[in-house]
Amino acid sequence: MEKQEFIEKFKKRTKKLSVDIILMYNTLQKTEATKIIGYQIIKSATSTAANYRASCISRSKKEFYSKISITVEEADETVFWLEVLKDSKLAPEDSINPLLIEAIEISKVVSKARKNTTFD
Repeated sequence: MEKQEFIEKFKKRTKKLSVDIILMYNTLQKTEATKIIGYQIIKSATSTAANYRASCISRSKKEFYSKISITVEEADETVFWLEVLKDSKLAPEDSINPLLIEAIEISKVVSKARKNTTFD
């Protein structure tokens, strides 16, 4: 797969995770806890997608590193909130597990991209 093709597919993938998390949240019973967690997870998931897109149009390696670092943090935070929803049983495991698997995978990919960034 060409680099540009990978980038475009990964942009779609991060956006899809954001949308899937929003749709999952909309099915939950609204309690104080789910509202707070929902707000946090929607922010972190959409920020993962937005910051990945921003990293793709970086003007320099330093700017890329900065944006991809934010993406790594937001992706990890998304994993955290999904784990909280799962562990607290505020959402059914069958709706959380596929999202959690995808969020972990996205987190690994962006972490690897950051690790592989060199400043020759």
